[in-house]
Amino acid sequence: MVDARTPVIVGVGQFTERIDVPGYVGMSAVALATEAARAALKDTGADVASVAQSIDTIAGVRQFEISGRTPAPLGKSNNYPRSVARRIGADPARAVLEVIGGQSPQHLVTEFAGAIAAGTAEVVMVMGSENTSSLRHFADRADAPDHSETVDGQLEDRGYGYDGIFDEYTIRHGLIGAPVQYGLLENARRARLGLSVADYRAKMAELFAPFSKVAAKNPYSSAPVERSVSELATVTASNRMICDPYPRMMVARDQVNQGAAAVLMSVAAARRLGVPEEKWVYLRGHADMKEQKLLERADIGASRASVMAVDEALRVAGIGLADVAAFDLYSCFPFPVFNICDGTGLAPDDERGLTLTGGLPFFGGPGNNYSLHGIAEAVNEMRDRPGQFALVGANGGIASKYSVGIYSTTPADWAADNSAALLDDVAALPKVPVTEHADGTAVVETYTVRYDWPVRTGIIIGRLDSDGSRFLATTTDEALVALMSDGDPLGAAIAVSSGEQGNRATLA
Repeated sequence: MVDARTPVIVGVGQFTERIDVPGYVGMSAVALATEAARAALKDTGADVASVAQSIDTIAGVRQFEISGRTPAPLGKSNNYPRSVARRIGADPARAVLEVIGGQSPQHLVTEFAGAIAAGTAEVVMVMGSENTSSLRHFADRADAPDHSETVDGQLEDRGYGYDGIFDEYTIRHGLIGAPVQYGLLENARRARLGLSVADYRAKMAELFAPFSKVAAKNPYSSAPVERSVSELATVTASNRMICDPYPRMMVARDQVNQGAAAVLMSVAAARRLGVPEEKWVYLRGHADMKEQKLLERADIGASRASVMAVDEALRVAGIGLADVAAFDLYSCFPFPVFNICDGTGLAPDDERGLTLTGGLPFFGGPGNNYSLHGIAEAVNEMRDRPGQFALVGANGGIASKYSVGIYSTTPADWAADNSAALLDDVAALPKVPVTEHADGTAVVETYTVRYDWPVRTGIIIGRLDSDGSRFLATTTDEALVALMSDGDPLGAAIAVSSGEQGNRATLA
């Protein structure tokens, strides 16, 4: 018998609204999350109204349209969690809106599982949604719906959480948006491995082709089409380059209308509310880690903190990697998946598969909320495979934050993780000195090319010859951009000069 305060996940739900199917109405983020929340309540197998009325805490994953200061195009709720709660018949004492980042769904599940174990919560709903596809569909249209609403009640708004991810220096040098940021990481990893541009693109396609096969069978997928290695690797009009090294099909699909939700409660509450034990899934292992700032990392092509999070979650669960039956690794781009494989010894073509949903480029990348879909799939998978273990890895920022959950029907009392102490280990890692105003000769350490700007622009992380310090630079130099687009500039000699608009590089 486990302790009565042991947390269990007892209900999960997902919902997808596609523009190209009959009945499309252009649901708001609140409406999408509500459908997922209703599905999660029904999934508990208990009386839906009783479970909803017992929710004491509702936590919302921050959607993209409220992750910055730009007004929401179709309007928004002033209290996203309580808007959803009201629709499902819940009136929780506490409502939380989490910071940005793809780690946030797993972080919230871990946080509130811990709160349940500590006795500060008993029944919790975690939910999130994105209606990015509808926001684009209705842009500049006269028949656009109004998604504005006002709800009274408490809200613990934790803010955006951009600290340590972006700053004025990185923004000035074009590190705006995930493709350019991860392109730098990806090419740094390629440099370490010594692979050619063509060979690395093939490796990325070989990694992601099996993901698309899973997505093609998932009823909640936004793009349920199986893709071959050749389709993914070949640049065409429909698979154009976004940011080097990524053709479009290797980039997280953000044009989605998706919602997901999970219901957590104590074992005591589950018994009281009549949730059948075959619905119970335990969070057996967990960890939350933060990485060094991008430019400080000794190896930009790796995230040690992410791997540490996986190792710690396995330790808490009391298992090894070989004991995991199913994985859902965050896959906005190949890099986060490759990084976990590199650091743990997991093979990219492991026969267990590395996704349960189909991955962000194919299943869909609903903003910060993707991994709540991964958790939902993991819970369902473990119910079908009692006694086995599933691992969900959730990535945020520029490989800046990583949260891991290990799920199983095998009972065990709640066990705390050691993430706080491990963060001290990350802080103690060596750091590379950075020169913000760079002048002189240098070499290209890693790079990407922005094809989405009016003028094709190269983004460079380089090392000064004079002292080995690291810097950011941009370039529109014809010869250098040509080398970056059609050749291989890793290690190339460049000249860099600083100015009011930032550092600029040319081919030496």
